[in-house]
Amino acid sequence: MTRTSLAIFLAASMMATAGCASKNYVKQQTTPLINKTNELDDLTAKNTKEIKDVDARAQAGIQAVQAKAADVDQKAQAAGQTAASAQQTADAANTRVGVLTNTVANLDNYHSVSEASAKFGFNKDVLTPQAKEDLDKLAAGIASTKGYLITVEGGTDSTGPADYNYDLSQRRANAVIQYLASKYSVPAHKIYIIGLGKDKPVESNKTAQGRRENRRVDVHLMSNTQGSDQSTPTTAGQSNPSSM
Repeated sequence: MTRTSLAIFLAASMMATAGCASKNYVKQQTTPLINKTNELDDLTAKNTKEIKDVDARAQAGIQAVQAKAADVDQKAQAAGQTAASAQQTADAANTRVGVLTNTVANLDNYHSVSEASAKFGFNKDVLTPQAKEDLDKLAAGIASTKGYLITVEGGTDSTGPADYNYDLSQRRANAVIQYLASKYSVPAHKIYIIGLGKDKPVESNKTAQGRRENRRVDVHLMSNTQGSDQSTPTTAGQSNPSSM
């Protein structure tokens, strides 16, 4: 090997060694940076996902709150409408009560057009076929009676406690009222209950026949107008007492 060749070989070896050393140095310096960059990328991706999840939950919460608010608003509107309707009903009821109060205050100005007695079985509050027939006879005159008022007086015999009999007489009176209201469309403000319980027997409670007569609801069709066709009251059901 010549001197020139040896010099070239040594120079190449030195350059190769220097190149390897430089690459190793660069690799040592850049590897931590690359790793840190990768960690930052992973952390950024994780944070982005968490932010999206939080945003999704927030949007869902907002939508739920908005839906509940809308539902509450609808319920508030419905409640307002119900309250307004109730107020109208109350006002109408107050008007009818006022009219009825004046009517009752002047009850002496009324006269009986017809009357009926609905008889009931022992401890019963259901209308019998005979009781319905008697009420039908009375109700037939409602359409032709001007300024009418219907009085209802429930009664019981003396059997049992007073409180129970008051309740029973109320149920019997209600049965009559419901029958007249449902079949003949008699409004509630046209019906006046003037007595309940066992306090006003029509017969002695000492006999079975007397107790049967006391288990009754007396109904009167009243009018505050005078007329030749209304001067004499007609009676339904007096000759047909029901049995127990």
